[in-house]
Amino acid sequence: MVAQYITEIESGVADASRLTAKGVSVGYGARTVIDDLDVAIPPGVITTIIGPNGCGKSTLLRTLSRLLKPTKGSVVLDGDDIAKLRTKDVAKKLGLLPQAPVAPEGLTVSDLVARGRHPHQSWLRQWSSDDAAVVERALAMTGVADLADRPVDSLSGGQRQRVWISMTLAQGTDLLLLDEPTTYLDLAHAVDVLDLVDDLHESGCAVVMVLHDLNLATRYSDNLIVMREGSILAQGHPRDVMTAELLEEAFGLRAKVIDDPVGNRPLIVPIGRTHVSLD
Repeated sequence: MVAQYITEIESGVADASRLTAKGVSVGYGARTVIDDLDVAIPPGVITTIIGPNGCGKSTLLRTLSRLLKPTKGSVVLDGDDIAKLRTKDVAKKLGLLPQAPVAPEGLTVSDLVARGRHPHQSWLRQWSSDDAAVVERALAMTGVADLADRPVDSLSGGQRQRVWISMTLAQGTDLLLLDEPTTYLDLAHAVDVLDLVDDLHESGCAVVMVLHDLNLATRYSDNLIVMREGSILAQGHPRDVMTAELLEEAFGLRAKVIDDPVGNRPLIVPIGRTHVSLD
């Protein structure tokens, strides 16, 4: 049964969480993707949403960021209904990196990262030395300061992802939502980007991201949200959640779950029809 896989989050997390969904239903047109979902994002950790294609992972992330409006229920950010907040106020608290973002042709790295300061601008408050310092710090934190004068469209995939993350950091938020930040990256660049995400977490950012690679998700996450058909199947630390039974239930995947030889996390070994020895 699904219920046997659900891991209880520590008591009080819902109250402490800065970001929660309460009874949320979301869809596209007449099709409901998420129905009556409750979730609290634990503070101060890396949370990763995983699940099979079409289960609602990106829909949930887009709903938490206010890009999608629920047909029912609400998303609460720092105690306020996110739907009632001004767009600028949301952007000051929450940074979102969507899937495969595209920069205008010829835009330089420094100009793109500077756009992260737009929520802090107004006709009373124009660009200042404080804004420049924030952009400089964001470039340094993501290791792209030496690329500041390069056009974004001239960079490699891994470099571009670092630059986009830098832009979200320039918003001055400590809550980052990343929708498949390793899409189209080879494994080396994917690990590099996730190491950066881990560094940002260590510096005080809470992170919520969607990933497809299950082993990278377990390696880099403190909290997994496992989805299936628009519902949450399990939530908790990878060591508590990731089992062979859960993988079969969530993904229809036969696998062994063993200890990661280089990390204190589970390692998933898929079992296919060929090239397998179970003796």
